[in-house]
Amino acid sequence: MHIKIAPSILASDFAHFGETVRLLEERGADLIHCDVMDGNFVPPITFGAQAVAAMRPHTRLPLDCHLMVLHPETHVEDFARAGADLITVHAEACDLKELFALIGKYGIKKGAVINPETEAEALFDVAEEADLLLVMSVHPGWGGQKFIPSSLKKIEALREHCIKIGRPDLDIEVDGGINEETAKEVIAAGANVIVAGSAVFRSSDMAGTISRLRG
Repeated sequence: MHIKIAPSILASDFAHFGETVRLLEERGADLIHCDVMDGNFVPPITFGAQAVAAMRPHTRLPLDCHLMVLHPETHVEDFARAGADLITVHAEACDLKELFALIGKYGIKKGAVINPETEAEALFDVAEEADLLLVMSVHPGWGGQKFIPSSLKKIEALREHCIKIGRPDLDIEVDGGINEETAKEVIAAGANVIVAGSAVFRSSDMAGTISRLRG
């Protein structure tokens, strides 16, 4: 299975989004992870659809928009029009099937995500229609946290379920505390989309780090 690296733009310099996404494309990233926080579902506020629209002309890479927001249904249209290729919503914040139906109206990919306190089974009911399942391996809201080891069991459970339902190649993404060592662990557990923020943006060799994260 192809391993995809999704650098989190949250860890970059917000003053240079355009330059950053161009550089990530040149350095071998597979998609751009956009962490959207509303100050309600999680305490921090990051950016909204306007920032995604500003990035869109600067890269051909897919924009992976992770909505850590309450009432995500009120934001789907804005992100779709801004150029999102994938919108991922939280099981804790909405009815996933209803949101998938709404996202599907805009012809873009659908993702579902669980927080560390939520069991993998919360995503089983939407695995047949999802384009991506995301396991948070830290508590959402802040970068630089340590990886939560119990996330590995969730990844394994999701991959086993995907195999069981005849979707062995469904993208399983992991986000939080990823470095070159934890990347190996999550890939071994069954993840194939790796979100990395600090590991990429604090590296003096971005291309080399992206390559090593891929394994």
